Amino acid sequence: MPYLIFPVLLFILYTAFPTRAFSVYLMLSVLNLLDFFFLLTYRLGESQLAKIASPFLLDGAEQGGLGLSTASVGVIYGTIGVAALLIGGIISGFLVSRDGFKKWIIPMALAINLPDLLYVWMAAATPDNLLLISICVAIEQLGYGFGFTAYMLYLIYIADGEHKTAHYAIGTGFMALGMMLPGMPAGWIQEHLGYTNFFIWVCVCTIPGILASWMIRNRLDSSFGKKR
Repeated sequence: MPYLIFPVLLFILYTAFPTRAFSVYLMLSVLNLLDFFFLLTYRLGESQLAKIASPFLLDGAEQGGLGLSTASVGVIYGTIGVAALLIGGIISGFLVSRDGFKKWIIPMALAINLPDLLYVWMAAATPDNLLLISICVAIEQLGYGFGFTAYMLYLIYIADGEHKTAHYAIGTGFMALGMMLPGMPAGWIQEHLGYTNFFIWVCVCTIPGILASWMIRNRLDSSFGKKR
């Protein structure tokens, strides 16, 4: 049942990590609720889009989809999308090492969220040009690869103190929670809204993550992430 998720999660974390490490992490997190806000909302839109993107590409025009073949979707996501994802991650790593995380946190938040607008356009226009669809997906994946670096860097940034490894591991658990919980009702929401309105809803859900990025930016050390 949904209301049992958090107690079960806390029990698993409590038993999986040293008591002191878990207690310290909870204490730091309660004192800095902004950490939770960022971890749970940074991918709020993307977590829902990721669940529906493939069905959207596969469903026929009568269902509001693009009607692509399974092979085409495999090439677009499995080859073009992965390549764009890797390139985005490499570019962001280079820029952060040169200028620091604080300078790029906002561009990263925009990069991971704004390309979701391309799905709104595809759902409304239903293009049948495979190259155009591939470019749209590649841009979205490039932005995701570029923006996701911010998530990992912030986990490293807040995983400080006596139990860094345990804190980082617990943080990744909340990161997964932020991806899982919004994704669970994504199919139900899409069935009720249709593809175009669903992707508009996804874009609305990106706002808290962008806001959280603005809020944590003031906390960051300007030298964090820079290559020394």
